[in-house]
Amino acid sequence: MRSFARLTCVATLVLAATLLPAKDKQVASQGSSNVHFNVVKDDNNKPVRNASVILHLVTKNGRQAKGGFQLKTDNEGNTGTEGIPYGLIRIQVLAPGFQTFGDDYQIDKPDMDIKIRLLRPGDQMSVYDKGQPKPPAAPATPPAEPKPN
Repeated sequence: MRSFARLTCVATLVLAATLLPAKDKQVASQGSSNVHFNVVKDDNNKPVRNASVILHLVTKNGRQAKGGFQLKTDNEGNTGTEGIPYGLIRIQVLAPGFQTFGDDYQIDKPDMDIKIRLLRPGDQMSVYDKGQPKPPAAPATPPAEPKPN
């Protein structure tokens, strides 16, 4: 009788666990995609090698799901993976000497190619520079000294 009670208890717990929705799981439609990335420099279209491409699933409420994984680009700036479930994914690309790239993409085809253009860092903004005139440029030749009378 005890084994029957244990079996009933375990079956009830398993049934309850399958019926309760998980917090961070994305409800994906049937299917998965092979996603290929090409990471290039924005200014000259040359490939960025060894860039980190980080993928995270995005939940229904727009939050980043736990987990995710990282890919590295080859010498031609290419990388890819297979088996990405259909739905929204968040892509972040990091490479030394470039601005961090981040965007969400809808995965809805069996094969997808995503081209990412990385920008060089821009000038930093400062609240202290706002409204202050820039100093005049130094003259190319020093001004002539007045002659004594």
